[in-house]
Amino acid sequence: MNSRNEERALLLGREKVGKLLMKFALPAVVAQISSSLYNVVDRIFIGQGVGPLAISGLALTFPFMNLAAAFGALVGVGASTMISIKLGEKDYKTARLILGNVIILNILFGIGFTVLCFPFLDSLLYALGGSPETVPYAKDYMTIILLGNVFTHLYLGLNSVLRSSGYPEKAMWVTIVSVATNAVLDVLFIFGFKMGISGAALATVITQALSTLVLLFMLLKRNKVVYITRESLHLKRKIVAQSCAIGLSPFATNLVGCLIVIVYNLNLHKYGGDLAIGAYGIVNSIAFMVFMVVLGITQGMQPIVGYNYGAKNYKRTLKCLKLSLLCGFVVASIGFLLAEFIPEFMARAFTSDKSLIDLTVTGFRIVMASFPLVGLQVVASNFFQSTGLVKKAIFLSLTRQLIFLFPALMIFPLILGLNGIWFAAPFSDTAAFIVTMLMLRKLVKKMENSPSFHSDK
Repeated sequence: MNSRNEERALLLGREKVGKLLMKFALPAVVAQISSSLYNVVDRIFIGQGVGPLAISGLALTFPFMNLAAAFGALVGVGASTMISIKLGEKDYKTARLILGNVIILNILFGIGFTVLCFPFLDSLLYALGGSPETVPYAKDYMTIILLGNVFTHLYLGLNSVLRSSGYPEKAMWVTIVSVATNAVLDVLFIFGFKMGISGAALATVITQALSTLVLLFMLLKRNKVVYITRESLHLKRKIVAQSCAIGLSPFATNLVGCLIVIVYNLNLHKYGGDLAIGAYGIVNSIAFMVFMVVLGITQGMQPIVGYNYGAKNYKRTLKCLKLSLLCGFVVASIGFLLAEFIPEFMARAFTSDKSLIDLTVTGFRIVMASFPLVGLQVVASNFFQSTGLVKKAIFLSLTRQLIFLFPALMIFPLILGLNGIWFAAPFSDTAAFIVTMLMLRKLVKKMENSPSFHSDK
């Protein structure tokens, strides 16, 4: 093991857990917040600059975004993991081949997604809960997004590669600058050039295209970052298969998320109309941002837990778990308090329409009522993945959506109408929390009862 790996091992195995968690989690949290701000900024400017129905139209596009994210995760997560492993093994040639394959696969998936969706865009939007009032907004937005879809795939994939190549700070700054650029262009196109919702889409595509060029420039530099070669720009069957196999779990999660959003939109349109879909879009944007902060904490937790669990240093493993659970609970509780005490203030950031504000306030207070439990559940389920228990992690990530949320969305509205749709979320969150904690308790007991636990210093 070289000196750099020895230093990393010393860091993960001996330095104070709290300090380590802060060091690893902070860049991930900042990057996750910046990434989720893309959607929030778009919705705020669209709501204030175009109108309430435009927010509803934008909400119709969520399934497309989830599906694109699913394919992005299939390539990006798997390839990033493989690159990290190959860099650790000093196998730079294979790492370069993986990077080239990321570029080619993202281009193919980006073009393929556009080709498949474009001819049926109108029909798909109506099938997803659209109406003659909201579909024109959604179509204007998605037409431009689909034309620039290749840049979306490349941006997400290359940013993951840069992070896995040992440059999380650079990847974080690319994300932050991208969000700032998107906000400036939103103001210019929506309010300056009066382009409406099309301006928001154009701002997103231009920003991601520029970010892609920056990432390519970074990865083309022949320094410590893995660079692209002509040889690497050819698909290698083994690399593609391994990358997709690793990325299958986040792909499945995003795919199920796409299905859930479709069910949400159809039920919201049936029981609440177009504005209810817009209200869900606003609530979901804030809830998603809180969720992403908690996810950033788990990303910081993973290397610490993984190393110490592998070293059978279970006391440090559980200490990191407890600190991460506390951080996740605090962050999610802040989201809960905002939703319960200032929901109208948050809603007014997106719209001035009173009917939409009233629907959104109700949605905030019900949907985020169980968020403190969500913070604990997300950390706990990711703990299983960090310890190599991938099957249990996949089970827990899909349990909330398939076993609890999907049936609730089918049954609750029949009894409670629109409020039943809102109540489906806290019900599934609570049920998933109980299942996760029961499984976590069993794993913790197993570690505490092991001889290694009592021999830890």
